[in-house]
Amino acid sequence: MAAVASDFWAGRPALVTGATGLSGSWLVRRLHESGAHVVCLVRDWVPESELVRSGLAERVTLVRGDVSNGPLVDRVLSEYAIDTVFHLAAQAIVSTALADPVATFETNVGGTWTVLDACRRAPTVRQIVLASSDKAYGDQRDLPYREDSPLQGRHPYDSSKACADLIAQAYAACFGLPVVVTRYANLFGGGDLHWSRIVPGTIRSLLRGEPPVIRSDGRYVRDYLYADDAAAAYMLVAERLSERPELAGEAFNFSNEEPLTVLELVERIAALFGSSLDPVVLNEASHEIRRQYMSAEKAKELLGWQRGFTLEEGLRRTIEWYRQFLGSAGTTEVPPKV
Repeated sequence: MAAVASDFWAGRPALVTGATGLSGSWLVRRLHESGAHVVCLVRDWVPESELVRSGLAERVTLVRGDVSNGPLVDRVLSEYAIDTVFHLAAQAIVSTALADPVATFETNVGGTWTVLDACRRAPTVRQIVLASSDKAYGDQRDLPYREDSPLQGRHPYDSSKACADLIAQAYAACFGLPVVVTRYANLFGGGDLHWSRIVPGTIRSLLRGEPPVIRSDGRYVRDYLYADDAAAAYMLVAERLSERPELAGEAFNFSNEEPLTVLELVERIAALFGSSLDPVVLNEASHEIRRQYMSAEKAKELLGWQRGFTLEEGLRRTIEWYRQFLGSAGTTEVPPKV
């Protein structure tokens, strides 16, 4: 995946919100390795997060606080002369959004307008990349989702991402804010400790020699993207925006464009273990869309984006991460790291 220049990130002050999350930790690693001066706005100290566990937290600038705290965001942008903002902070669990929609809206919607309005006032900010989601599209008859598909999320998490997405577009259109929206497929990779998600939950079960558990009926269709590919895409968007300001207000889908049922994904993971354990299908999922997957053609054509990992390569690397994290390969053989 080409960058604008080999030294683009060298010494560049970049703010990452949501740095203890899955994609945030991978992004911080890539930015740090590229020579950026990385500042992370972190609400909670999460010792198990990859940001802390890997030692990255000791090599970047950490600011403790909430993205909804406007004066704090103002101070961070000013004090560190931030050039590029990656706004990834969000409450990202669908079931949590159903249980506590107000807190989800406060973080995902209120946090977004707080960050964007602070960027509007900050003279040093040149690029802003906002993390939306495929969930913003809601339930669509025509698939795959394309960037001109309507945003019609109806459930709390889905609608919170649609709102944040539209707010970003409004700031670009009305105030000329240099913001681009990224809409990702389901992300997976090492560092995701939300065990209710299908990839980490399945891997942990198989490492323990236990049958994986599927909350739904296994027939829901999704597409996926490896977290390191997501991190590279965030950086590519910022680089392209720096040379092409007309991209402000645009949205881009990122996906491996390989839709699978949940059951098929579990079978792929089990095959990498050589496991014959049958999954336990609970059929308890509710308020979730049956079929959703995206086209990434726009990102390929306008940004020159290409994924760096196949689904199988990403899964192999993810399995190895959890094998090391959990400290045991369980009763099954784990494929070697590639």
